[in-house]
Amino acid sequence: MDRSELILRLTAVQESRCFICERPIDPQLDKLEVDHVIPRAKGGKDDDNNYAVTHEVCNRTKSDADLRIARCMARYERIKDLHQAEGPNRPNLQDFLADFGGGRFSLSAKIQDGDLVYALPETDPTHRKVPVFEDKLSSLRSVFLNLPLSYLHHDSRINPRAVGPRIRGLLNEFLSRRPQLHVALAWGQLEGGILKVHVFDGQHKVVAQILLGTRELPVRVFINPDLNLLLEANTNAGTVLRQVAFDQATQRFLGSQLYWEKIDTFREATGRLPENLNFSEQDLVNYFKGEKREVTRYILDDVRIGIIHHPENRLKDYIEFSGREGEKPLSYSTIEKTAFSLFIRKTPISLPLGFKVEIGENPRQLEKDQVVRLLNILAETIYLGSYDFDVTANKVEERIRKGESISEPHIRAVRLSREEVLYNILRYVRELTRQYFLMRGQVIDDSELFQQKFPEELWSLLQKLIGALTQLPVWINKQLSGTVFGGKQTHDYWKVIFETGRDPAGTMVLARPLNLNELIR
Repeated sequence: MDRSELILRLTAVQESRCFICERPIDPQLDKLEVDHVIPRAKGGKDDDNNYAVTHEVCNRTKSDADLRIARCMARYERIKDLHQAEGPNRPNLQDFLADFGGGRFSLSAKIQDGDLVYALPETDPTHRKVPVFEDKLSSLRSVFLNLPLSYLHHDSRINPRAVGPRIRGLLNEFLSRRPQLHVALAWGQLEGGILKVHVFDGQHKVVAQILLGTRELPVRVFINPDLNLLLEANTNAGTVLRQVAFDQATQRFLGSQLYWEKIDTFREATGRLPENLNFSEQDLVNYFKGEKREVTRYILDDVRIGIIHHPENRLKDYIEFSGREGEKPLSYSTIEKTAFSLFIRKTPISLPLGFKVEIGENPRQLEKDQVVRLLNILAETIYLGSYDFDVTANKVEERIRKGESISEPHIRAVRLSREEVLYNILRYVRELTRQYFLMRGQVIDDSELFQQKFPEELWSLLQKLIGALTQLPVWINKQLSGTVFGGKQTHDYWKVIFETGRDPAGTMVLARPLNLNELIR
């Protein structure tokens, strides 16, 4: 069979759709490729049954030699493009369920003689029965079910993580016929004979199987659990116990939720009304005295989340929340280790949570709002109109050394995004703020600087300072690509450069040492 006949036959078998992107193909209009579905390196044969027809462009830009994985990743990218603008934790499991017909129904169910008796009324009224297991330590009851996607929902509160492109590894695992070692975890509230199943753990494994065409999945379902207990268990698994690979942004989101759960518990235990804020962070720490470290962390997580997801935060568009993959210049970790490390108070406050909130002088609220304003100055000075998302931050120094044409504003933005550089720039911000208040007779601890209301005069000085620091010639000097910018440096490395003009080895980097007063003239 010649190539044109093979294309016609494959087109008919594939119902005139590209094997990878699944969009329509027309042999008369499109440039097409024929490729192995399973690569020969994986044992695929030169056989008509192992060929597929694709758009030429899809085949050229495919993400994997195995067309099955390339198709799954194309499905992933399509759903990601639809939902990623809706928030940093998208796409999530619910987005994939919705696209593949999931998350529509609830089970009919009842507990009878130690078993869960249930039916799928919309798809199969057969009565099924499975044993209910009770955990002796937690007293939680659970069952193991195999459910169609249409009966699975996502719990974004307990597990807000986005599904990232590293799902490719799981696709490979399943295609290699390696088993799923741990089933997904879910919970359901059994009320009035209705059980709605919410998946809260194992969403990457669920999505990988959905993309591969699985339409029924095994889940362990906790029946009528204490949801706060599950939230804490899942959070601890991804933080202190390191059982789950939660990225930092997700950990902070969960911690913020736990903070408000603690507030609700405290209000109820002390007879306060639901809206009462006449108690302090320190009161919470004292009340939950056996969890002092955890509650303190939850307080800080809520501050971080309040800043990073503040509706006026313009810097967040340049932050990669699920790791540093090169598309955006800043990692969430960099923000934690620079702005949050330098400007957020790390100890609980003794003033009531509602103190002067109505007039905008609550210390924590001031801290959040003023850090956001500072981040916006960074966004406007460094990134807006300068950072090119088409070029990205990935391997910029290597590309400079190869002679690629990259704009100076983009190079500046990428270099200023380095944690060690940004930290030292913000050190000067802290020093200017401290000196400003000191000159007015106010000695303020560094940890409380951003809890003082900044006059507009100080904001004007900070704008000047950041403008001067970010316009230094060093940030666009391509000759330094293999030396100063050749690899990750320490905070002290750039501290030495700023203070002496030379790197620790004595090489001249700046025309002269930086002087704070000169920078703000």
